Amino acid sequence: MKAASTKSRVRHLCHAGFSLLAAASIEVQATENGGSSYPMGSENYMSGAMPPPGLYSQFFINHYEADSLRDNSGDKVPVDFRVRANAIAPRLIWVTEQKLLGGSLAFHAIAPLVDLKVEVNGQSQSKQGLGDMIFGPALGFHHSEKLHSIVALDFIAPTGEYDKNDLANIGRNYWVVEPVLAISYIDPNGLNIDAKTMYDFNLRNKDTDYRSGQELHMDYAVGWGLGNGWVVGVGGYLYQQTTDDRQDGDRIKDNKGKVFAIGPSVKYTSNKGWFLTAKWQQETEVRNRAQGDAYWIKLTVPF
Repeated sequence: MKAASTKSRVRHLCHAGFSLLAAASIEVQATENGGSSYPMGSENYMSGAMPPPGLYSQFFINHYEADSLRDNSGDKVPVDFRVRANAIAPRLIWVTEQKLLGGSLAFHAIAPLVDLKVEVNGQSQSKQGLGDMIFGPALGFHHSEKLHSIVALDFIAPTGEYDKNDLANIGRNYWVVEPVLAISYIDPNGLNIDAKTMYDFNLRNKDTDYRSGQELHMDYAVGWGLGNGWVVGVGGYLYQQTTDDRQDGDRIKDNKGKVFAIGPSVKYTSNKGWFLTAKWQQETEVRNRAQGDAYWIKLTVPF
């Protein structure tokens, strides 16, 4: 019974990018199979600064690897485990001319394309395809030349392939409602601070009658502008599961997830209007989730 339970739960952990990472978990893992629908740490500098009205394209490129699972005490779980995921996620942003409550009204959509491989105790499975899409409206505010903010309501749709009996899945099979508050302080010749805070309300997975707990998380970046288009500093994310999971209506205790990730982060802004950010982040202080490393590149280009 123990082996069967382990096998059934060793699935899509580390959903670390736009529903892009399915991975594995065992009984100690928080949320359903230890994963999250939002791509933790994907945002970087400029996350709270809405551009002027127009159409914009963004491209997120991600590589993630993990080879350990951590329990409720942060100790390594004795299981032979590895997950490797690559993703390219195009994003379309439309900033309208419309003003609402003093902010600029905008809409966006992200469609992740995922290549995933999971290995557990000698078994392995790979999947490629569309992950869970993210979309929603937003309001952008410009409080001063340097201080900006965005308030948004994102929806994460279960568009990725999912089978409850598979080892690897590139979809979560449930909807997520996610309020967002992002703030950016931008100085080309000084301090830059970005924080994008989100709260996830996970709906029920109808195939397993499992409802993951609510999740609070923040992508952050802190750097210094060098005055030549470059900003250098650090970035990562903080994650804390706030409520318990429920299986068949029963509450599952003492398995909330927790992570702190940090690493070097850089940004380059061109005089032609496009900018590029890149970072490496290492996950630490992990509880009830996989622990690994992620590499992110984000390119923003106006039409």
